[in-house]
Amino acid sequence: MDKNYFIISNGRLKRKDNTVYFESDGKEEAIPIENIENLYLFGSIDLNTHFVNLLAGHQIPIHFFSYYGYYTGSFFPMDRTVSGKTLLCQIEHYKNIEQRSYLAKNIVKGSAENILSVMQYYNRREIDLKNEIENIKLFIEKLDTKESINEIMGTEANIRKIYYDSWKKWLNEEFEFEKRIKNPPDNIVNTLISFLNSVLYSTVLSEIYITQLDPTISFLHEPGERRYSLSLDIADIFKPIVVDRIIFYILNKNMVDDSHFESEQEICFLNDKGKRIVLKEYDKRLGQTIYYKKMEKYISYRMLIRTECYKILKHIIGLEKYIPFKMEY
Repeated sequence: MDKNYFIISNGRLKRKDNTVYFESDGKEEAIPIENIENLYLFGSIDLNTHFVNLLAGHQIPIHFFSYYGYYTGSFFPMDRTVSGKTLLCQIEHYKNIEQRSYLAKNIVKGSAENILSVMQYYNRREIDLKNEIENIKLFIEKLDTKESINEIMGTEANIRKIYYDSWKKWLNEEFEFEKRIKNPPDNIVNTLISFLNSVLYSTVLSEIYITQLDPTISFLHEPGERRYSLSLDIADIFKPIVVDRIIFYILNKNMVDDSHFESEQEICFLNDKGKRIVLKEYDKRLGQTIYYKKMEKYISYRMLIRTECYKILKHIIGLEKYIPFKMEY
């Protein structure tokens, strides 16, 4: 069972023994510590060191998000598993262009194959996506000829453009989506993409934290100051089958409308009512299980992400060649 806990309202977090309490609007909610694996905080929330020490003692990360729903940072307990050998191997795979390109290409292939999985799903529902699917397949085939990271990222950008341009064929007509706009998102669809991508990044970061990988050393995205770029790499593989499928479900079921969004300084963002709806579906998605052939058992989407982190770890230390997760279609 997944144990994500999302707090959206303004209020105060505190501890009593081994129980977390959230106070808001004169009400107090008890949250047993064993019911939390990751804590996501949205809004203005007060907390103290007693509370933080309780979560640290149980190895529970805290993820913080801004008023607009953007990820701003995380608290991770100190005694995570670290390995100097793994760090050196990860740095070597970044510095060696051949090794880095192998990982970068496979990350893009995994993302593109999962995009095709989504598109094939709608193609089977009498929505004509044959041309778009064939064009994406051509870009995947050409990936192996790309030598530089910029060329690989350019291929990824072309694939995503074809994919995003096709959304209008199956999205509810009430919701306008002409192109992907990030900074800032300008409409409901772009806001949902940005918001859920941000939450997914923090989820991936939690799973990286469990391994010996360093989240600041990536292979597709360029490492930079003050960002966990490896979470961007791994999140790309799962965006189509986690984030995008949630968006299609929410919009096509009319679960949100204009009343769940606000605009301020040309930024469109979810209000608290909208966040609750979206995060509920996100939590459900992470907890859903699918049959994973490699392990010959059913595992949740969260465990799929964790498994992907371990696959990259095994690759860089020389135990197993990395092959990205691809949803069957």
